[in-house]
Amino acid sequence: MKVVFADASYWIALFHARDGLHQKARETSVGLGKCRVITSEMVLSEVLNGLSDKGPEIREKVAKAVKAVIDSPNVEVVPQTSQQFRDALDRYAGRKDKEWGLTDCASMQTMEQRSIREVLTADHHFEQAGFTILLK
Repeated sequence: MKVVFADASYWIALFHARDGLHQKARETSVGLGKCRVITSEMVLSEVLNGLSDKGPEIREKVAKAVKAVIDSPNVEVVPQTSQQFRDALDRYAGRKDKEWGLTDCASMQTMEQRSIREVLTADHHFEQAGFTILLK
């Protein structure tokens, strides 16, 4: 079974109909067919933070959507650990020439550990790291 990683830009686009990538995220989801999606608590935190200023209705919708992701049998949500945070911080500090955020660094490590090459994102930082982004 195909395994892909889902980044915050994908979830935000999927959950927020006014996002510029909403339709692309929906089409890409359908096009993937049956697959296993890996994401993380750090990514989902970024999603909730990213949509926190969109008003009460969106906040409620996004909170429900994130709970559904957590409960989905097709999605594995990697928990944030102190070790993961420290390892991501080391990557962050070691890539001074990049603009990668801490969550991206942790996501890239998870992808490398699991040999995942494709990521549901529009974030070019993943391309810089050698991954294939699926929301172009």
